[in-house]
Amino acid sequence: MKARTSYETLILDQTTSTQDEVRDRVGALPLLVVAGSQTEGRGRSGTGWVTAPRALAASLGIRPSWQSGAWPLVTLVAGVAALRALGERATGMTLKWPNDLMRGDDKLGGILTEASGGLVVVGWGANLHWPEPPAGRGAIFPSDPGPAAAAGIAGRWTEELLALMSSPPEDWPYGEYRRLCSTIGQEVTWMPDGRGRAVDVSRQGGLVVAMSGGRVTLVSGAVSEVRHHP
Repeated sequence: MKARTSYETLILDQTTSTQDEVRDRVGALPLLVVAGSQTEGRGRSGTGWVTAPRALAASLGIRPSWQSGAWPLVTLVAGVAALRALGERATGMTLKWPNDLMRGDDKLGGILTEASGGLVVVGWGANLHWPEPPAGRGAIFPSDPGPAAAAGIAGRWTEELLALMSSPPEDWPYGEYRRLCSTIGQEVTWMPDGRGRAVDVSRQGGLVVAMSGGRVTLVSGAVSEVRHHP
């Protein structure tokens, strides 16, 4: 049986950033903020985040019991929780290391984790429905699921994530993540000039890459961008 953790929920029609809302409002309990739209949503490394006409924008603020050295796992665990929360809608979806939700070559969403002091804010942005998405983007639903869908999905995601993080970090769903990770087996490049073949994900959440000179393990916080190549 899953461990249940109490949390608070705030649902907004629009905000600048759910990440910022959480930091401004979080109290003693974890806080989930869900917004219909964001005017200043951001992705990893501070990049902008462009969303579909019907989108999910959610952030969860938590004060983990995990030691800070294990916090890089939070992004990976949040990705697993996202696919669990989607249930059958996650069929055919994969996780691109470290933070993207994919279907084939199309990006459907992403996870953004920011830490400050003892607070970790985990954001999930996802395209729920997009009639004419730009190249390289896609949506989870083939038809509009309606305005109430985002809050329901975000609530299930929060419950999955809090349950997973109630266990010690060494019990994170490592095998499940590896099965879902589409980066393993791909030729990858990363900034500024790295290139190799991704062969595994480490127990600590790093991407293990085979290069001509041997293997290296990439850590998400130290790598600005990873690209798949055919």
